[in-house]
Amino acid sequence: MYFEDEAGFTRRPPRGRTWGRRGRTPVVTVSGRRSGLLSVAGLIAVRPGARTRLCHRLITHPAGKGQRRSMGERDFIALIDGVHQLVKAPIVLVWDRLNTHVSRTMDELIAQRTWLTVFLLPAYSPDFNPVEWVWAHVKRSLANLAVMALDRLEALVRNRLKRLQYRPDTLDGFIAGTGLSLDIPTSP
Repeated sequence: MYFEDEAGFTRRPPRGRTWGRRGRTPVVTVSGRRSGLLSVAGLIAVRPGARTRLCHRLITHPAGKGQRRSMGERDFIALIDGVHQLVKAPIVLVWDRLNTHVSRTMDELIAQRTWLTVFLLPAYSPDFNPVEWVWAHVKRSLANLAVMALDRLEALVRNRLKRLQYRPDTLDGFIAGTGLSLDIPTSP
């Protein structure tokens, strides 16, 4: 079973708590220019008898009018195809109702893959998706960090995600945080 979600990162840092001298509010200086967006799609893979895995795909979107500022259907399918080649097993995918996930193009791409079964989460239910916890964890680690270039932000996000890949216990905690029971039913 695989849970999928996507997130966007910009050079503007997420807000976080910090220490400062009494009476002096800490200030993080950030350039006001638009400099593009970093889109990230992530999958948490849960398999019986195997460790929990995190797979991800990053795409940089440069600033500019008329430029796409999010991942498209082909980007999501490329991630799923890559994971399928890695695990060499059928995939049961659970994801939200993002417009690119429920589009006609995506339906056609899914229909071409007999090894792929897709389930949609209920509307407005991010609490059921453990990948949301991954984004919260990564953004918390980037709080109050002003990045000057988009490629530096990409390196930082890639580094944080790579660290999580080697912490299956943390990924298991994200799954437990959803309250979902992923036990395999046993027959009496």
